[in-house]
Amino acid sequence: MAFEGLSEKLQGALRKMTGKGKLTEAAVKEGMREVRMALLEADVNYAVAKDFIKKVTERCVGQEVLSSLTPSQQVIKIVQEEMTELMGSTNARLVWSSSVPTVFMLCGLQGAGKTTMCAKLAGYLIKQGKKPMLAACDIYRPAAIKQLQVVGQQVGVPVFEKGTQDPVQTAKEAIENARYYGRDVLIIDTAGRLHIDEALMDELERIRDTVHPSEILLTVDAMTGQDAVNVAKAFDEKLDVTGVILTKLDGDTRGGAALSIKAVTGKPIKFSGTGEKLTDIEPFHPDRMASRILGMGDMLTLIDKAVEAFDDHDAEKFARKGLSNKLTLEDFLEQMQSVKKIGLKSMINMLPGMSGKDIDIDENAMKKPEAIIRSMTPAERRDPSLLNASRRKRIAAGSGTTVQDVNQLIRQFEQAQQMMKQMMNMKGKKGRLGRMRFQ
Repeated sequence: MAFEGLSEKLQGALRKMTGKGKLTEAAVKEGMREVRMALLEADVNYAVAKDFIKKVTERCVGQEVLSSLTPSQQVIKIVQEEMTELMGSTNARLVWSSSVPTVFMLCGLQGAGKTTMCAKLAGYLIKQGKKPMLAACDIYRPAAIKQLQVVGQQVGVPVFEKGTQDPVQTAKEAIENARYYGRDVLIIDTAGRLHIDEALMDELERIRDTVHPSEILLTVDAMTGQDAVNVAKAFDEKLDVTGVILTKLDGDTRGGAALSIKAVTGKPIKFSGTGEKLTDIEPFHPDRMASRILGMGDMLTLIDKAVEAFDDHDAEKFARKGLSNKLTLEDFLEQMQSVKKIGLKSMINMLPGMSGKDIDIDENAMKKPEAIIRSMTPAERRDPSLLNASRRKRIAAGSGTTVQDVNQLIRQFEQAQQMMKQMMNMKGKKGRLGRMRFQ
């Protein structure tokens, strides 16, 4: 999980400061020494780490603890604020053109996930009500155009390509094509290299000068750590990039890139890739990321994901059925599907106190109950009381599970029903108490 090592070390260092009535200089310096080591081990730029420690130390030394906070909470608050500032303070939004289409040009080295990120960004923009088009301008990497077509089709976005034609001309024609078909966003997938070279930069500069993109977004592999910062500096010097997209933030990354890029280049991180699915893209919120790193969770992002995953009408219907004791296994299955959209591990890591923890979570845990429910007849799903011994045996055989697995699912379902019933009773008692109070 991203930032796992950094989170653990930071939280350990900050915990050692508890129990002190005042934040003395000696206590702060001792704790900050460990924080600095944690940052350097996470591959944070040395100058950035040094400046960060200096700012935190200056704010902490001699500061009286607020009456409502313990010393550890005061330090954590200061660290969180400075870490948020380090990563850019606020979410940097996309810049839109006054003329159609708005052009976003993605660049970066090979292997950073740039082509996939083009499709992820397009899928994200569709949810924002936009009508994007992709342009294939990587004519050098084998199957790059085909890959863009495949991922474009998966998110329902057309791809403009002209084979091995000069990428500058392809980009120019793509704008006219997007305008003709009423596409308001054009995302250009440019060529990458295994390393930065003059030929690559020259081509990117020519594309930029021809299409005048609203955004030049540098796609950087977060797992490369400090190297990602060096890549960002090199691209920025040549192209004057407007923002960064961090990919593979769900991997075993030490966090150095996320904490260093804004401070070193001055360019904000606008999005992060958080998984392999084409829906795994998030706007980058520095304050939320700082909270995750410090083990404080990220409830706002979790709420955003839940709102996106759970249909309002279906959620209301589920609650209404539960409260009226009419919940069925079909409803149970629908809710499992919604939870799967978010991801169990993703959900847990956004909870306070759970961020950065090495938790062994089986993302396939819901496959078995899904298979069991799908092996039932519609009548059995609607009325589980029909499930006698012979039916349960048939369902187990049909789902590749055991009768014990079927029994366990039924027990879980009955417990959910009972919980809903208790909630309904509590709601009724509360209402009766309220009426009695005014009689």
